[in-house]
Amino acid sequence: MYKILVTDSISDLGLKKLYEHPNFLVDKKNDLTEQELLKIIENYDALVVRSQTIVTKKLIEHATRLQIIARAGVGVDNIDIEAATRKGIIVINAPGANTIAATEHTLAMLLSLARKIPHAHQSTSNGEWKRGAFKGVELYEKTLGIVGMGKIGTEVAKRAKSFQMKILGFDPYLTEERAKKLGITKASLEEIASESDFITFHTPLTNETRGLVNEEYINKMKKGVRLVNCARGGIINEAALLQGIQNGVIAGAALDVFEQEPPTNLELLQHPNIIATPHLGASTEEAQEKVAIEVSEEIISIFESNSIRHAINMPQITGEAQQKMKPFLQLGEQVAALAIQLFKQAPEKIEISYAGELLEEDTSLLTRTMIKGILSYHLSDTVNIINAMHLLKEHGLTYNVQRNAANKGFSNYMELNLSAGDHLVKIGATVLNGYGERIVKINNYQVDVKPEQHLLYIKHNDIPGMIGLVGSILGNYQINIGTMQVGRATIGGEAIMVLTLDKKVEKEVTQTLKSLKGIEDVEILELSNGYAFKEEEILNS
Repeated sequence: MYKILVTDSISDLGLKKLYEHPNFLVDKKNDLTEQELLKIIENYDALVVRSQTIVTKKLIEHATRLQIIARAGVGVDNIDIEAATRKGIIVINAPGANTIAATEHTLAMLLSLARKIPHAHQSTSNGEWKRGAFKGVELYEKTLGIVGMGKIGTEVAKRAKSFQMKILGFDPYLTEERAKKLGITKASLEEIASESDFITFHTPLTNETRGLVNEEYINKMKKGVRLVNCARGGIINEAALLQGIQNGVIAGAALDVFEQEPPTNLELLQHPNIIATPHLGASTEEAQEKVAIEVSEEIISIFESNSIRHAINMPQITGEAQQKMKPFLQLGEQVAALAIQLFKQAPEKIEISYAGELLEEDTSLLTRTMIKGILSYHLSDTVNIINAMHLLKEHGLTYNVQRNAANKGFSNYMELNLSAGDHLVKIGATVLNGYGERIVKINNYQVDVKPEQHLLYIKHNDIPGMIGLVGSILGNYQINIGTMQVGRATIGGEAIMVLTLDKKVEKEVTQTLKSLKGIEDVEILELSNGYAFKEEEILNS
C-alpha cells in the first residue's frame, strides 16, 4: 500500500484513479503549516502539490520514505530540485495539460486589452455611462507578434488567425518550413518590435529572456503597440514598461505574471492602460482536472511498472557507468555550451562524432548531455536528460551521431558540429590522461584550452603586437588572464585567441576590443562549473 499526500487544492475528479486504486491510500490535507507538514511527511511515499506548498530542503530531509514529488502543473519553482535529486526522490510534473487554458487566457487578455473591457465594466458597475471614454481597437487585419512558438504560442497563433490577424513569430527553433505550415511569418525580435500592433510572450524565463522587454527594446517598438504577458514574470521589465506607457510608445499592457508575486508596484497596477490578473493562465476547471489526471497516472505508472515520462531530475544511468563517464559528461556539457554560444542562433542540424576509446562505450547519455546543453541555452530549465530528445523532435531539429574509427591523434575524441545554412561551428574535445578535459579544436583552428568558467574568444588578423595589445587592454580593466591559446590557419591570415580569465568580462571591455583594428569578433563565453547531475545526485536505473 503506497501512501499519497495531497497538500494543495487539486481536483478530486483528477485524482480519481489514485482514490480507486487498491494499492494506493490518498490523504488530502490542504492548508498545512510547514511545521504540521514536517511532522507527517515521513509517513508518505509520494507528495502531490500545486504552487501553494513550498517543498523545501528541510521538508525533503524529513521525508525518509518519500519516493515521488508530483507538481500538478508545469513549473517546479516551489520545489527544491537539487535537494530532491540528492535524496533520490523523483520530481515529476504535467507539462502539457494547461496548454489550452493558457492559450485561451492569452486571447481573453488580448481582447480585453483591445476593447478596454475591465475598465469599462468597472465604470459601468459604478453607475457611470461613459461610452466615449472606452473607445477600443479591432484585432482585424492587425499584426500580432508572438515571441515563443512552443505549444502555447502555436495555439495562440492558430486562434489569432481566425481574427484575420497577420502573425509574426519568433522562436530560436522556428524554421521557415514550420512557419509556412502554420501560416505565419518567421520574424526577428527587431521585426516583431517595429511591425507589431500587439505582442504576446510565450517563452520560459532564461538568462536570454529575463528583461527582454527593456527600455532599449521598447524604443524599437511601433508606437501604440499593446503587450500581453501570460508566460513568466521577469520577461518584461516593469519599470521600463511603465515608462513606455507614460511616454506614449506603448498603448497598454495585459499582465497575468509579474516580476514579484503578489506584485507591489501599485503605480503600474493602477495605471488606466494596464489590465492585471493574478496568474490565472492555468486556472480552469478543465486544466486543473487534466494536470491531476496526468500526475495521478504517472504516480501509478512509476510505482507499478517503473515507467517514467515526465521526470525533471532522473537520468537513466547506473552509478558505475556514471563514474566511468563522468569526465566525458562534464566535457560534453561544456562543449555544447561553448558551441551554442559561438553559434549565436538555433541550429538546424546537429552532428556529433566519437573516436578512440569512446567507440567502446555506450555514448547515448553523452549524446543526450550535449543535446541538453544545446537546447538549454534557449529553453533553460525546461530541458533535462530525460526530455532532451523529445524537445529536439518537437522543435523539428535533426541530429546525427557518427562513430569514427579513424585516428584523431587522441586516445578519445568527441566533436560537435552545429549548422544552419552556410553558418557552421565546430568544437572538438578530449580528456587527456592526467591532465583532464581539453578543447582541442574550434572550427578549423587547433587549440589546447582547459574549459574554465570565464572565457574570452577573439577572432583577429594575425599581425604583430595583437596579443600584447589585447593583454594590455584587459590589464587596464583589472582582468587577470589565466591562460591564452592562439590558433591560426596561415601566417598573416585569420587567427583566433581563447583566453581563460579570473572573472567575467563586461560588455564595455568587448566594445573596446572590437574597436581595435584587425579584430573581427569578440565573444564572452560562460561555461558551467561541472556536469549538471553530480555524482551523488545520480539515481541508479
